[in-house]
Amino acid sequence: MSTRTEPTDPTGSSAPTAPRRPLGLAVPTLLGLALLGAPRVILHDVGILEEGTAVNLVFVVVPPVIWVVVAVAARVPRPFLTLLVVGALYGVLLGTVHQLLWGAAFPGGAPALGGNLADLDPALQAVIVRAAAALSSVLTGVVVGAVTGLLAEAVRAVIRAAGAGR
Repeated sequence: MSTRTEPTDPTGSSAPTAPRRPLGLAVPTLLGLALLGAPRVILHDVGILEEGTAVNLVFVVVPPVIWVVVAVAARVPRPFLTLLVVGALYGVLLGTVHQLLWGAAFPGGAPALGGNLADLDPALQAVIVRAAAALSSVLTGVVVGAVTGLLAEAVRAVIRAAGAGR
């Protein structure tokens, strides 16, 4: 791992400094946190994990809880921003997995448009539905990131208040 050096005093001497991490976590850690949601997405898309079950709830809740714990424990400078980025990465991952497992998720045929759009060419319908699914996935990830980021900010504030009250 390389480190940067910056002048530390007026004489110009340099001392090694840690790599700059504006989000408070290394990129592989951000990606790793986002990947914690992958098992649920895969298991759901291939039909192994069913919505509404206790096991599904664990797969849904545990990864974002881990995000919050890591952000608070690592004392990232801006938990909201950090977890918003993790959520966005998760959303991209979610969308990618859904696209790759599209056939497994819809073995009886992909959803089709209805109403005035039902007469569109089936290939165009597929593009529209898949694009909507991809956008929805990214938006879902961003919302999960925002909610967990707000939660991490709140936990950090409570910890600070408890520390100040001593």
